[in-house]
Amino acid sequence: LAEPPEWLESYDISNTGGEDIVASMVVFQGSRPAKDQYRRFRIKELEGRPDDYRSMEEVLTRRLTHFMEQDKKFMPLPDVLLIDGGQQHARVARRVTERFGLAIPIFGMVKDDRHRTRALITPEGREIGIKAHQAVFSLIGRIQEETHRFAITYNRQSHGKSVRGSTLDAIPGVGEARRSALLKHFRSVKAIKEASLQELEQAVPKSTAKAVFEWFHQ
Repeated sequence: LAEPPEWLESYDISNTGGEDIVASMVVFQGSRPAKDQYRRFRIKELEGRPDDYRSMEEVLTRRLTHFMEQDKKFMPLPDVLLIDGGQQHARVARRVTERFGLAIPIFGMVKDDRHRTRALITPEGREIGIKAHQAVFSLIGRIQEETHRFAITYNRQSHGKSVRGSTLDAIPGVGEARRSALLKHFRSVKAIKEASLQELEQAVPKSTAKAVFEWFHQ
């Protein structure tokens, strides 16, 4: 970059078994988080069908549309976009910015096998090692962790709300404990609906499994 960025925006996608797909937008001003500028998005176009690339395209399109409409909550434009992911994620981000006629530097934040940030990567595939530069390495790692934390927190809140109002609540004999056991085992209501009676019995007692199976299949 020509000069150090002052406004950095970072994005991450989170979902729970294909449901409650959400995205986080975290802002750092210089080396400090600007929490009053954080934004959260519920992905609308892919409900129940997880796709990180299309989710990222949707959230960045919505963010830049807000800017174009002069929404003060989404101003100014960032000096750099940091995307949790690799080259393909960065390419998706660039495709969106080009659609709006904007030229914003974009970098994917690449993780190692231990899920720690190890490098940046451009949409063209140029990997930039950052481990040798301790200040940069620490900053990027902190941004990625904060972006992931914010996405996970929103996902859990969103998932909790959807579960409390889910179809499971209407099934006789399925209380909070049984509902939690089912969701822990199958990860989504959709998977519970598609499960066989034998599969349901692996997660809850036979009487509960029968009630759930009959609810969805009769």
